[in-house]
Amino acid sequence: MEQDDDIIMGESRRLPSLPSNSSLTQQPGSAPGTTADPVLAPSFFSEIPNESPSPGAGTMHSQENPVKQSGSETTSAEYLKRDSLVESNSDWSEEEATSRPGLPLASLATGLCYDIRMRYHCEVQPTNDVHPEDPRRIYYIYKELCKSGLVDDPDSCRPLAPIPLQRINAREATEEEIVNIHSAAHFAFVRSTQDMGQAELLHLEQTRDSIYFNNLTFQAAILSAGGAIETCLAVAQRKVKNAIAVIRPPGHHAEHNTAMGFCLFNNVPIAARVCQKKLGDQCRKIMILDWDVHHGNGVQKAFYDDPNVLYVSIHVHQDGKFYPGGPEGDWDHCGEGAGEGRNINIPWPDQGMGDGDYMFAFQQVVMPIAQEFDPDLVIISAGFDAAAGDVLGGCFVSPACYGQMTHMLMNLANGKLAVCLEGGYNFRSISKSALAVTRVLMGEPPDRLTGTQPSESAIKTVRQVMSIQAPYWRCMFPKPTKHAAWGERLHDILRSYQANKLYESFKMTPLYVYRTAISQSFKNQVIASPNYHDAVPLVVIFHDPPEIMGQVHPITNKLDAHNVWVADVQKDYVKWILNKGYAVIDVNIPKHITQEPATGRYEDEDENRPTATEELASYLWDNYIQPHSTDEREIREIIFLGIGNAFYGVANLLINRENLYKKVSGIVSFVAENPVRAVASSTQVWLSKWYRENSLVFVAPTHGVWGNPDRKPSKRYGTLRKSDSTHLSEMLSDHKEEVFKFITDRTEQTDDEATEDEKEDQVGEGEQMKQ
Repeated sequence: MEQDDDIIMGESRRLPSLPSNSSLTQQPGSAPGTTADPVLAPSFFSEIPNESPSPGAGTMHSQENPVKQSGSETTSAEYLKRDSLVESNSDWSEEEATSRPGLPLASLATGLCYDIRMRYHCEVQPTNDVHPEDPRRIYYIYKELCKSGLVDDPDSCRPLAPIPLQRINAREATEEEIVNIHSAAHFAFVRSTQDMGQAELLHLEQTRDSIYFNNLTFQAAILSAGGAIETCLAVAQRKVKNAIAVIRPPGHHAEHNTAMGFCLFNNVPIAARVCQKKLGDQCRKIMILDWDVHHGNGVQKAFYDDPNVLYVSIHVHQDGKFYPGGPEGDWDHCGEGAGEGRNINIPWPDQGMGDGDYMFAFQQVVMPIAQEFDPDLVIISAGFDAAAGDVLGGCFVSPACYGQMTHMLMNLANGKLAVCLEGGYNFRSISKSALAVTRVLMGEPPDRLTGTQPSESAIKTVRQVMSIQAPYWRCMFPKPTKHAAWGERLHDILRSYQANKLYESFKMTPLYVYRTAISQSFKNQVIASPNYHDAVPLVVIFHDPPEIMGQVHPITNKLDAHNVWVADVQKDYVKWILNKGYAVIDVNIPKHITQEPATGRYEDEDENRPTATEELASYLWDNYIQPHSTDEREIREIIFLGIGNAFYGVANLLINRENLYKKVSGIVSFVAENPVRAVASSTQVWLSKWYRENSLVFVAPTHGVWGNPDRKPSKRYGTLRKSDSTHLSEMLSDHKEEVFKFITDRTEQTDDEATEDEKEDQVGEGEQMKQ
């Protein structure tokens, strides 16, 4: 046999020659007439002669050469033992090093729980308007699985999947199991509906919160709860690889003593408690992921103080206006007592969320926290009402996205994953979505997503959730800062600094606001040049606070002074205006306009900011801005300059003050992310035309107003200019010269017209004297 070359330690080495009577045989899977690699052959060491390497072979170091050297007593058995993974100095434990033959988990079937008797729960007196929680919901899902050949059913398409879904029989949950979550009184109430008459059942439907009953409702409800129990137990005990429970009525809205939102008994929490009690430490830590479009208020309340149950809900919140309503579904409800940090709400601000938003939430929050929690069992409260096509949900999650999320969750708890149906009211959407989930459970890779870019609202929501959850999880950043006491808000400090600088440079001083309702909110926020009351052109600047840019510490979330910059470009505008001999009033509109003490938590800008700004603008107009008159002829030119959302007050003043626009020479506005404000009035018919002819509105290139290139924006938005910059400070810097020219043209043109008027008046007076 030819010798094989082996490269060891950068040198060419040769393995020792095998004796002619070598017993190497062809190994399974090798081509006819070949032998397996001699290094891997089982008889290799037993057949090596106890002698030095053959002549011509390179000399090997003793620690590298598995062959016994001359004078050594090392045997092949001793060598194998020395090279074993389980020897005393190995990094591998005996359990880790011992591999199980085959693929024991992959060979297990995926479970399916479905029972036709759950369809018997229906309206006692149906109307023409079909109820969203239609009994056919589970029928369509089951038939979709059969049509795809995943179920061994007479109606299933052939050929079947190699390992079809294994049926899990639903059973009736016992009262003892249900009262782990609900009160005995609630169980008795639902049971009592078996014996009620039609009139009483209709009365319950009309008086209860989004729920209906008939005489078979109780049996369907305990079958649904029992199906969830058996599904979760089968997964937790490894009777199946994983499973899906196609059950109804749903459960995640049902509370301790209340049936609501189509839900009677809370199936998933009941199943989780039974698993914990029956299996003990084998199933102590349970994660419940709820992707139903509605918040699972009942699940949250069931485990709000439980450290062993992690509840994560991704849902539409709409500031508490979306069902079930109230503040409980917001991001700051994190659990209490021992369960603090075990409740995670990801509340979408509105409907319309899609694949990119859900994937972003999973990648940034759900999976990092789930891996840190390290559950023994994962249960999905799988409502498919966030799917595209569902009218109640109004979102756009695709079947592929549901498959992707399922695939990620399968990496937890050694793959012990149970999926229990909740909501979803479009037959096609829930069928295709449930099919995508089931295929992934059975081992198919999820379909590829076409759109994975999250929306800005999703990014904002997820980042806020990360910040709120950071104190409870090592994987969440940035960590919040904690201080015993909070000082002044930075915008007040900056405004005081600006006032001092403007006074030192231009002798500008604060104007006092004496109106009680707004005096505190805008104290030291209005600063004017000394000549603001003179008969010279006046530029009134309403602006958002200066943009602050900084780099936070990646872990502590602290901002150090040397890593913070303030962009205050409008001071260049003030300098130019005063150098021209004009007057200026600089009005700063804080995002948080009240004088309440700082809480140290993130706060959005005040909702009443536009109203308060309009009230301030009206006060300033009446007391400081309104043109002076001489001989009934106005001699003051006024330019309004709006920066950011602060322009809303100016726009509202133009709209609500009759004919005020006739006293204004021009409007300049800068718009980045804030909406473009329309200036129009039903009582001032010429206002929109005037605004279009006398305005200059710079808009960021990413703004939605440029979304349709074939459609011109309405003239109500003014004369729009697309900027090349996206931030207000950059826009202010880039367009200074254009704004200066606009102001100059407006003021000097007015001055020329006034001069011509004066000449005409003088000629008229001379003619009268001659007469």
